[in-house]
Amino acid sequence: MAKMKVQQNLPKIRFDILKRSKIWCAISLLIIIPGIFCMFTRGFNFGIDFTGGTIVEMHFAKEVTLTEVRDVLKNYELDNAVIQLSGDASNVESSQDVMIRTMDLEESQRKEIMASLKDDIGDYSVLREEKVGATIGGELITDAVMATVISWILIILYVSYRFEWRFGVSAILTLIYDVLIVLTAFSVLQKQVDSSFVAAILTIIGYSINDTIVIFDRIRENQRLHFRKGGDLNELANRSIYQTLTRSLYTVFTVLFTTFALYFFGGDTTKDFAFALLIGFFSGSYSSIFVASPLWVMLRKKFPPKHA
Repeated sequence: MAKMKVQQNLPKIRFDILKRSKIWCAISLLIIIPGIFCMFTRGFNFGIDFTGGTIVEMHFAKEVTLTEVRDVLKNYELDNAVIQLSGDASNVESSQDVMIRTMDLEESQRKEIMASLKDDIGDYSVLREEKVGATIGGELITDAVMATVISWILIILYVSYRFEWRFGVSAILTLIYDVLIVLTAFSVLQKQVDSSFVAAILTIIGYSINDTIVIFDRIRENQRLHFRKGGDLNELANRSIYQTLTRSLYTVFTVLFTTFALYFFGGDTTKDFAFALLIGFFSGSYSSIFVASPLWVMLRKKFPPKHA
C-alpha cells in the first residue's frame, strides 16, 4: 500500500514522449536515410591528413597576417588549408615566416598560387617545399574503426552487467545514430574531414553515452522503487526522462555556449571541429531523450525478462 501511495503521489506527465515514439523514429529516419545515400553518392571532403598534401614554407619581405594569406588561397578554393605563422616576431597576429599546408597541388596550380601570393601580398623567398603523405593512412583508419567497435562491445557488456543487456544495446544504437548524424552533416555540406574530425567524433561519443546512462540509471531506480511486475513501461520511461530533464538541459546548454564561442571566435582552423561538436551535442541531447529510452522500451516489450 505504501508503494502504491508513493506512485500515486508522483507528478502527472503532461507531454507523453514515449507515446510519440513513432514520430521521433520518423524524424530520425528522415535524416539518416538521405544522409547514408549522400555518403555513398557524394562521399566526403577528406583533408590532407587523409589524402596527403603539399607543405610550403616562405619568408616574406614584410610581415603578413593569416587573413591576407587565406584570402589569396580562397580564390583557389583552398581556404581550409592549414596556415601557421612562425619566426621571431613578437606579434602573433603577423609574421614574415609562413608555413602553408594544403592538398596535393599540380605543378601548374602551385606556380599560379605562388604568383598570386607575390602579387597580392609581397615578395618572398621559399624556405622549404615538399609533398607529404597522409598522416592517417588506411591501416590507421581501420584500427580506429576496430577500436571504436571494441569499445562499443565493452560498453554493452559493462552496461549489461550493471543494468541489463537492453540498456547496453539501446545505448550503442543511440551512439551510432549520433555518429551518423554528424557524418550526414559533413557529407551534405562537404565540410573537411581531418584528424580534428576524428577527435570530435570521440568527444561526441563520450558526451552522448554519459547523458544516456544518466537517464537509464534513473529508469532503473524508479523501476525498483515505484514500479513492479506488469507496470507501464511508457510511464516509467517518461517519468525518468522528466526527472533528469533539467540536468540534461543545463548540461547541453553549458556545453553549447562554449562550443558556439569556439566556432565563432576560435578562428578558421577550428571551425570544422567546433561545427562537428555542435551537431553532435545537439544530436546527443536529442537522442538521449527521444531515441534511447524508446529503444529500451521497445526491446523490453519484445524481449521481456524471464522473471517478468
